Amino acid sequence: MKRVILGIIAAAALSACAAEEDLSLAPEPLGQFRLGHNIAIADDTVSGPFSREFTEIELEASVQNAVAKRLRRYDGDGLYHLGIVVGGVVLAQPGIPTVYAPSSRMIVDVSIFDNATQERLNEKAKRINTGEGLRNMVPIFGSGIVRSADEQLENLSANVARRIEDWLKDNPQWFEPRPGQVRVPYDIQTPVPDLSN
Repeated sequence: MKRVILGIIAAAALSACAAEEDLSLAPEPLGQFRLGHNIAIADDTVSGPFSREFTEIELEASVQNAVAKRLRRYDGDGLYHLGIVVGGVVLAQPGIPTVYAPSSRMIVDVSIFDNATQERLNEKAKRINTGEGLRNMVPIFGSGIVRSADEQLENLSANVARRIEDWLKDNPQWFEPRPGQVRVPYDIQTPVPDLSN
């Protein structure tokens, strides 16, 4: 019985090391979309029950890095800013196999702004509620046993970024080239709209 349990733990650990999607490949163009400012705000984030600890800085950096890694692959002539408010996070602790295998979750509200008009394109913030994803699931045990808090946060942030990309692809009308469109220069110091709404 002990060998069986150890074998399951090993299999779970191996599943945690599954190959990541190759983000070095250029994606299909998304109209004139190009990511400008990418701001994550976590100053009012609610930590779910029994969550592992994390800091505001860790959370904001993780989300911003994941979004940048995925969305800076697009190289349209326009410029769009993202405001991401992290509402809640649970980083699962180790549980009791087959009885209590907690899962990690992250909830964010996303807004996108057009640099040209300084206006928000989505009337209401897009709510995204995601876990670590199917390829990162650890059935029976839960991710708390085989992953550190940093790894869980990285997985959650990557899935948030993936869901944001899907949402943008579902709204191609936002990124249609304008007549006479010229490439908008990007400077990190450029003032941006209030991205907290």
